Amino acid sequence: MTTPSLPIIRLRPNANARAIRRGAPWVFSNELVLDRRTKALAPGSIAILEDAERTPLALVTVNPESKIIARVLGPADGPRPDVEWFAARLSRALELRERLFTSPYYRLVHAEADGLPGVIIDRFGDACVIQPNAAWADLLLDELAEALARVTGVTSILKNSGGRGRQLEGLDDVDMVLRGTAPDAPVPVEMNDAIYMADLTGGQKTGLFYDQRPNHAFAARLCRDAKVLDVFSHVGGFALAGLAGGAASALAVDASAPALDLAAQGAERMGASARFATRQGDAFDTLAALASEDARFDVVICDPPAFAPNKPALEKGLRAYERIARLSASLVEEGGYLVLCSCSHAADLEKFTGACLRGIGRAGRRAVLLHTGFAGPDHPLMPQLAESGYLKALVFRL
Repeated sequence: MTTPSLPIIRLRPNANARAIRRGAPWVFSNELVLDRRTKALAPGSIAILEDAERTPLALVTVNPESKIIARVLGPADGPRPDVEWFAARLSRALELRERLFTSPYYRLVHAEADGLPGVIIDRFGDACVIQPNAAWADLLLDELAEALARVTGVTSILKNSGGRGRQLEGLDDVDMVLRGTAPDAPVPVEMNDAIYMADLTGGQKTGLFYDQRPNHAFAARLCRDAKVLDVFSHVGGFALAGLAGGAASALAVDASAPALDLAAQGAERMGASARFATRQGDAFDTLAALASEDARFDVVICDPPAFAPNKPALEKGLRAYERIARLSASLVEEGGYLVLCSCSHAADLEKFTGACLRGIGRAGRRAVLLHTGFAGPDHPLMPQLAESGYLKALVFRL
């Protein structure tokens, strides 16, 4: 049986074809010839990308409804995605994680950096949670799930549709079970000697943030015998890592009561409940309230959601980071430590550092920068895609 030929899409003459040849994984809508045929392609279609001279550049997936109109899947003469194609890429991703970790709790697939554009897969032992944040992956979800079960041997595979990327791709927000059954209770995950409770069906994103693992470990070394404050704590984040590192006490602050309940369950499993407390509320309001109470901490950590998720939000986001730095710095004991984090790819390291230093200065404090941290190696950075290096963690001594 003859394989049907693929549609052709073409770059504009002024588009940077060299970037694609050098590994850039995205083509934006203003770089493509948007003729009637291209606009009529169904979201998730597979096509051949050509340069303006009609030379094939890459096999791509196309979504005319997205600003990222094409995502590179491989060479133009390469195989089309099917179960075997997925299995090969998943096997390569798994081989790396099995070298890095002794237990099957990690990010298995980090989108473009693992050759699966827009796809996130986090593993929790015998369960995996997929975020198919691009139309092509949503269309081929059955093939992806079949390959994932074959390669990893997991018995439960869930689809999480809460990612912001799905909205930008025009996709639904319906979660579902793809294989097996959903866990009927939160899954305990051990990292850096702390225990986190991951809610795979009702929690944020896939249930747990693996990206901060190395930064938790570094901060934990500063927490021995310390009084610790962890703001935007989610399910315990830095607070539980600090307790595992010997903190005298840890206070976790978050707006989500369910997240704080999971954090308390983690502390209980660690035998650290007596040293752990939670406080529900808006982070900015809580930081101001703690200052009015003359509260002081040896270590303060702030790990907020993305204040600058895109370039239009950058200036507002930087002001928010500056405000967080100012409020949190005022709570740090003399000689204590302040950890400030950003998961905003639009705020690069230089801009984020500048905002933090302005805030620390406005609090009347002086700082030295001890350490700059990034996401763990199960979140590999694709050099041609700045967005994949989104996470920054700055550790200051005040």
